[in-house]
Amino acid sequence: MEPVRTGSKKYKDQSWISQLFKKKTCTTFLPDPDDKSGEQCQCGYSRSCHKSVAVEDNFGAAIITKWYTSQHTTEEPTDAFGDVEFAGAGKKYRKFIRLSSETNPEIVYHLIVSHWKIPPPNLVVSVIGGGVSSNMKTRVKDILRKGLVKAAQSTGAWIITEGLRVGAGKHVGKAVRDHSTATTSSTGKVIALGVVPWGLVHNRECLINPKGSSPAKYSLTDVDGPTYSLDSNYSAFMLVDDGTNQKVGGEKYFRARLEDFISQQKTKGGAVGSIEIPVLCMLIEGEPSILERVYKATEQKDIPWLILAGSGGIADFLSELVQESLDPEEVRAVVTERLKKLFPNEENIPHLTDLVEKILKNKDLLTVYSDEDGQEEFDTVILKSLVKACKKSSNVAEYLDELKLAVAWNRADIASSELFKGDIQWKSSDLEDSMTDALIGNKKDFVKLFVDNGLNIAEYLTYGRLEELYSSVPENSLLHLLLSKKHVEWKDSSMKGHESTLPPGTSKGPTFRLYEVSKILKYFMGDLSIPFYTHLTENGKAYSTKKNSYHNYQMVKMDEVNYATKHSPTPWIDLFIWAILQNLGDMAIYFWEMQGSESVASALAACRILKEMSRIESEAESSQAMKDLSIKFEQLAQDVFSECYRNSEDKAFILLVRHSVVWGKATCLQLATHADARNFFALDGVQSLLTQIWWGEMDRTTEVWKLLLTFFCAPLMYTNLIKFKHADKLEMVQNLEQDVGDVDPILTMGSQMCLGNQDVDSNKEEGSNDVKKENQPNNFNPEVAAIKESPRPFVMVRWKQFWSAPVTSFLGNVIMYFAFLLLFAYILLMDFKGPPPEGPSQAEFVLYFWVFTLVCEEIRQSFFIGKLPVAQKLKQYLLDVWNQCDMTAILLFIIGLICRMFKTSYDAGRVIFCIDYMVFTLRLIHIFAVNKQLGPKIIIVGKMMKDVFFFLFFLGVWLVAYGVATQSLLYPSDGRLEWIFRRVLYRPYLQIFGQIHLDDIDAARIGRRNCTNDPVELISGELPPCANIYANWLVILLLVIFLLVTNILLLNLLIAMFSYTFSKVQGNSDIYWKFQRYNLIVEYHSRPALAPPFIILSHIHVFIKRNIRKKASLKSKHFMLELTEQQDSQLMTWEAVQKENYLVQRDRLKRDSDRERLKRTSQKVDGILKNMTEIKEHDRRLKALEAELDKCTDALTWLMESMANSDLIKSSRPPPNIKD
Repeated sequence: MEPVRTGSKKYKDQSWISQLFKKKTCTTFLPDPDDKSGEQCQCGYSRSCHKSVAVEDNFGAAIITKWYTSQHTTEEPTDAFGDVEFAGAGKKYRKFIRLSSETNPEIVYHLIVSHWKIPPPNLVVSVIGGGVSSNMKTRVKDILRKGLVKAAQSTGAWIITEGLRVGAGKHVGKAVRDHSTATTSSTGKVIALGVVPWGLVHNRECLINPKGSSPAKYSLTDVDGPTYSLDSNYSAFMLVDDGTNQKVGGEKYFRARLEDFISQQKTKGGAVGSIEIPVLCMLIEGEPSILERVYKATEQKDIPWLILAGSGGIADFLSELVQESLDPEEVRAVVTERLKKLFPNEENIPHLTDLVEKILKNKDLLTVYSDEDGQEEFDTVILKSLVKACKKSSNVAEYLDELKLAVAWNRADIASSELFKGDIQWKSSDLEDSMTDALIGNKKDFVKLFVDNGLNIAEYLTYGRLEELYSSVPENSLLHLLLSKKHVEWKDSSMKGHESTLPPGTSKGPTFRLYEVSKILKYFMGDLSIPFYTHLTENGKAYSTKKNSYHNYQMVKMDEVNYATKHSPTPWIDLFIWAILQNLGDMAIYFWEMQGSESVASALAACRILKEMSRIESEAESSQAMKDLSIKFEQLAQDVFSECYRNSEDKAFILLVRHSVVWGKATCLQLATHADARNFFALDGVQSLLTQIWWGEMDRTTEVWKLLLTFFCAPLMYTNLIKFKHADKLEMVQNLEQDVGDVDPILTMGSQMCLGNQDVDSNKEEGSNDVKKENQPNNFNPEVAAIKESPRPFVMVRWKQFWSAPVTSFLGNVIMYFAFLLLFAYILLMDFKGPPPEGPSQAEFVLYFWVFTLVCEEIRQSFFIGKLPVAQKLKQYLLDVWNQCDMTAILLFIIGLICRMFKTSYDAGRVIFCIDYMVFTLRLIHIFAVNKQLGPKIIIVGKMMKDVFFFLFFLGVWLVAYGVATQSLLYPSDGRLEWIFRRVLYRPYLQIFGQIHLDDIDAARIGRRNCTNDPVELISGELPPCANIYANWLVILLLVIFLLVTNILLLNLLIAMFSYTFSKVQGNSDIYWKFQRYNLIVEYHSRPALAPPFIILSHIHVFIKRNIRKKASLKSKHFMLELTEQQDSQLMTWEAVQKENYLVQRDRLKRDSDRERLKRTSQKVDGILKNMTEIKEHDRRLKALEAELDKCTDALTWLMESMANSDLIKSSRPPPNIKD
């Protein structure tokens, strides 16, 4: 029957409940034989409680002798339902309904889930037995109060009991109460449902209301029977009415049918990855009648049972039979004997014996939980019971639901020990759905378990499944917010002008596609790399712009758009990015470990993405988690690269500058720069590479005085004053000819970096080279061939080796910059002539040309470096603080130049030039940042400048307060604005440094002098203002307080701030300096050899060379190296080997740690305890065998004695004696 919808009118007035749900009423009064008065019916109700029709049917009562609920009751609309409020239990309302034992369980389940809004279960644990026992053992109470409720909370289970304040139901209720008190999470709420016999409910009259109770007031009373109070800790009650009073039995039939119906429902509402809801019956104590229930559940419904050994009753009886290994021929005799011994008053022993024999045929559905299993978590026991129930079949399909259940409970240990022991032949396709659930649920242990047991990740991860993973991100996550935003933007741009139609996949819900993911990655990575997944979402220019996105979509063929079934060529990278965008730390690290290549680049890229995500994350805790994870990946990049550097320095250098195939042609150094990975740049391997590039072809041990001497006397470069690497170069070329199979460092770095400073003029023309490459072997290197065939003379080679080194360029720029500052200072101090026609002087014209060459260099740096669009180049240029300083200096110079050309603004131009000179001079700070001693100190000074601004804020507040007060007290009549500013700001500032003019503020020292208070005379400046001596003591007091606060409090505060900053930055200043050193080396590496003003010659040379002669420079390959496919593959293989070596070493150190040793010791102890349990079991069996042997021995002894005393058999020798 279809349940009534929640939003209907019937639902609001609840009248539909009485139409669907019924109660039972006795229709035939049959006197109870045990009642001598004859006033009580066999249904349990008295004569007065029956209707007149039931009492007056004397003829029927005379014929019928036994009362049956199915024959002697009728159904009527229920009169008890709604909410119940328990007195003294707070204002929390519980749901209840009185219903017939014949009610359709489908209606009841929909009432619970849809109307009562109780979440559907992932598991149902039905507690059977222990109903009214008051002598329950302490261990059983602990299992109910701790193990069962904890397992229900962790698995999202329903606990079904009788729901009364007696027996097992009472202890479950206490456990639910304790759990709800201890936890504040709404998602971890334990759901306990009571299936209660209506006739056993104490004080049930207060629940009756034909219109529904909202709520019914129910008072709790502890009674000893025959009725019992409801337990207030349950979420809902189903009061099953079979027409009896103070009797049990009718609710058992309804409860069994309800459990059977729930077992056929799906978890998660039948969504993808859902399974049938598992139902587990837990047997505690129990009467013989429970055997019928156990038999029907195991034989007909295949519902597993967990038997609590040691609880008494039928539970102990069945647990002993399950654990014993009985001969099938002896089972019936043993069962009959034990039943008679356990239940001597039971009349139907043969029927019970038949039931037990049938139950024992389904042993796989029975699991015994005994004292020896106490060390196991109860949810582990439950899951093992469900898994064990499947082992009667070897079909993989029988285990899929249990595997999904293990994933839902996140019990990889149980899945590993029970489902992946080798007896089940899992296929990769069998694990795919569970793999998706594990990924969505962030269950790394299961992902690793599936991969280790045959899941082929390359076959698993299609682009469609990847989109499914992105569509399953939590709605409250940052990634979901960004994906939704990009989805809406794309949808709006697609709908613009085409409201009637939409491309496939854009009209159904918020399902995200890789198009949105590519936009997010582009947002995080910036212009660092080529956007991801563009080969899927774009065809030519499709989706490339918002304006034409829909038009381009219509032009893409459907077979090209349908990429969902295509497999990802880099599945581990795709999953790694997916985990990083969700900030799934353990999962991301596992995917990083599994990917075969790009380890360093991927770790640095993750560091970049996580730092960008933490910047826009609004929640402080999540933002900090992202920062912590970025630090972990930065450390992983450092560790792997250090391992590579220890193995091979040259290959490690290649690793830093090679174009990453996966990360869009970005290099490791670029990724580290954008990720602000300062610690990575502080590594010895990175600094060694930078030093090698810095010195070029020169020996890195060359002294500075030799460079200066050669700089001013160029012929010295042809002597042995400076050592070059030319000899080493020839040796490397010979080694290259002998070993061309590897990605030898000579093949790449040797030719590109060590030899790359030689211009490609020595090579053939590019066009001819391209033609020849087709007929050349893979190991042919044109640059090495060019070295061997280089026609250049020694003079030209040595000249280029010296002047193309970044250190030479830096030294030249420093020297010429000092010359520029000297020329600028000379002009300002001695040769700054008047406006035209008097000036400018010749020296000033030289200065103008010099600045013009500086402008040309800045234009080259901002617009002609890199391959980005002009706007992005300019934006990237302006991000650098020192570039902003250069632009400020140039703009001030241009303004000053314009002003000095006119008489009216000549002086202003001179002032601007003076300020501009200061700006140019400050530029020296950046130049000397390359020095190892000065660089870290410059970093510290930069950090301290922030402290100065905070100090100036406090000082300014106090200075203004004091200055305004003293000015108003001393000179109230002086209204000259310039003097007010002098006395309010300037004079108090000088007083801080000791310039205190007491003759102007102290009345005792103010002498007689001509002064005035006339405003006209004050404005004319004829006389100074007269000081006001009223309240002069207050002025002196304010001065004392001002000096006390500023000179002692604020200045010491500034010193303390400086000390804290120094101690904080000092340890990391070397790291900061190394990071800045990289930027400085990159800058001077890209600069022309000559310094301003001679740099104009280099600019002309480069322009002719690049644009007219079409020659490319090899200097760019020092930081960006393009490898062939074979070379890149071999290098990645080498990097993967080094990463594996690092992981092995890390795992070894982890195993040797005290924590891991304790963990292994604990596991060994658990294993010993498990073995002890098995030993006890063997010991018990041996004792049983000994008892049987003793019995056999006695029988044989008796037989021998009888035979010896008999005349039937005569023997020539005496019987054998038993040897001790």
